[in-house]
Amino acid sequence: MMVVEPIRDPEKLTLIKRRLRRRNARHFAFFTLGVNTALRPGDLLKLKAGDVYGEDGKPRDVITVKAEKTGKTHRIKLNDAAKEALEALWEAQGPFEPDVLLFPWTRQHAWRLVNRWCREVGLTGNFGGHTLRKTWGYHARKYHGIPIELIQAKLGHTTPAVTRRYIGITEDEINDVETRVNL
Repeated sequence: MMVVEPIRDPEKLTLIKRRLRRRNARHFAFFTLGVNTALRPGDLLKLKAGDVYGEDGKPRDVITVKAEKTGKTHRIKLNDAAKEALEALWEAQGPFEPDVLLFPWTRQHAWRLVNRWCREVGLTGNFGGHTLRKTWGYHARKYHGIPIELIQAKLGHTTPAVTRRYIGITEDEINDVETRVNL
């Protein structure tokens, strides 16, 4: 199994979202939910319309997802970006029956899509389904200052070391911290 990277550059992240929003509401929703919920790709692919939309067609404030890998149930608060993407999907392709899969793809197809979207904006490296989840963790720490222990809890990792490795903290970043903390 190939190890994939997060999308580290916020400008590239924004560019991908902007391009997907114009081209395909379902792709936009998948990408945006992925980077905003930190769900594993398999759990994203199992989402049904009834999981994320209320009877009125509006996105729910909180969704409940049973993780395929661990069997644990997670309550996830949908932020404004996730709700906006779901609203765009409903407008473009709804209304949906509650038991319809939002993303009726295989994991391999999702991997190819994420890889293609990253390449289209000039990113190099290894990208795939877990890129979205890793991107959430990376940006939470790097750009929002969220402590690694909270990211660990959100991602369900056993130790902070696992989380640091998972989200791709590089030696250059560690060196940068050593330079900035100049007491």
